[in-house]
Amino acid sequence: MSSSRKSSSRKRKGVAAAMHPRNKYAENAPDFSLLASKYPAFRSFVSYSAGANNRPRIDWTDFNATRELTRVLLDHDYGIKWWIPDGQLCPTVTNRANYIHWIEDLLASCPAPWHQNGEHEEVVCGIDIGTGANCIYPLLGTALHKWHFVATDITAIALSWAQKNIQSNPSVADLIEVRSSLIEDAGGSNWDTTTIAAGNNDTGEEITHHSTAIIEEGKGAVSSSEAVVDTKHAAILVGVLKEGERFDFCMCNPPFFTSMAEANANPRTACGGTEAEMVYPGGEEMFVARMIEDSATLKHKIHWYTTMIGRKLSLKVLTAKLWTLGVAAVRTTEFVQGHTSRWGLAWSFTAPPKIESSKTSVQIKSNVSFMLEGLRHGCSAVDVLQGLISQLQSNGVLCKLDLSSFSINVSILGLSFNSSLHPVHSYVYVALNCICQFMKVFQQAPGSLLIKASLGKGASFESGKLFMKIFENAEQALKEQFNLKQRRTM
Repeated sequence: MSSSRKSSSRKRKGVAAAMHPRNKYAENAPDFSLLASKYPAFRSFVSYSAGANNRPRIDWTDFNATRELTRVLLDHDYGIKWWIPDGQLCPTVTNRANYIHWIEDLLASCPAPWHQNGEHEEVVCGIDIGTGANCIYPLLGTALHKWHFVATDITAIALSWAQKNIQSNPSVADLIEVRSSLIEDAGGSNWDTTTIAAGNNDTGEEITHHSTAIIEEGKGAVSSSEAVVDTKHAAILVGVLKEGERFDFCMCNPPFFTSMAEANANPRTACGGTEAEMVYPGGEEMFVARMIEDSATLKHKIHWYTTMIGRKLSLKVLTAKLWTLGVAAVRTTEFVQGHTSRWGLAWSFTAPPKIESSKTSVQIKSNVSFMLEGLRHGCSAVDVLQGLISQLQSNGVLCKLDLSSFSINVSILGLSFNSSLHPVHSYVYVALNCICQFMKVFQQAPGSLLIKASLGKGASFESGKLFMKIFENAEQALKEQFNLKQRRTM
């Protein structure tokens, strides 16, 4: 195999690992067979591959199939009722969820100053720039975190259908405001809401694949060739925010392309998208450059400015522009959807909190271990398990032992986790502040056990300190209990 093919293979194997760990699909992809059994309308789009695998699949070049998949995933996994008319941009749920979780990470690592000062501590507010008819970011953000959103767009059909999708989810409808970003309509003062009323379903029937209701602008199917609004009259941020408003973040899935011919160049997928959604003079680079200019005017009125990027080259150019502007913080990430990568770019005019220097703080290692040697005859991993339970309980951790399955049910910091230990080698699974960690006990030789622990990727500094403290206490407790000398191996 050539080196280039090896590199490609390694990249494909790493795709799943690049999905955000809190994404519902990070460990298990959507089960098309299960979804087909629960949603008859989706069933007609599912086929099965020939051969022994007989895997369920859909035709990714069929817009109706990808739209129906988005609908059933949002309903099944998030409880969101959703639909869009023909031709509008159909989002992929997994990729959009990655973006929402990344925003959550940014806010956790560096919250807005007004939260640090105790103002409106539990209210997180965001702006979705160009929400589209699908309005997926506000719907996911409110469903997952009860965030408040202002959702903006420039076309009547996007604004109308965004509102329709919001109203189909009454539990979060009060958390989302739809606002026009046309300059003459900025702030929603002149936006004609009669088109929304015309599209409402007064019977209270949920949006389904049958309910592509006719809106006022057009009787029948919505054309994908909807006229493009003159971008000179379309605001991005400046002119959209109202006096006195401030937001924790803004997010954006910008128009990536310079023409529809460029947008339609990929024949392997069918995500739809109108020219207003897909095209901008100068493409994504110019659109985000305007966002950056707006941020230089607004500065601290939005704490984290974020956007998705379609090309890595654009990411490099725009990051350089940000540092030239003199922002206080820049963050980037990668979003993975199947074999497609997108990138996230975030910046802030507020400096993030300083991390303690290694001279004055606890050094956090991602992998630690120690040996128990010279165990008396008959002492097994189960005995070590019992000692570990006693030590955890002495630190205020609730433990319940099930000897029939060699498992421990544990509750720490209000979260539950399950641990399993077996006589020869054992596994202890720990969830701490939503960060996965692992402890393993291996029998190296008669009378010797190796206890290993690994801190999950993305753990916060405070989580890491607590994790290390628990592990160090376990080592000391086991040493005293079994009266052994220990050799640290890492």
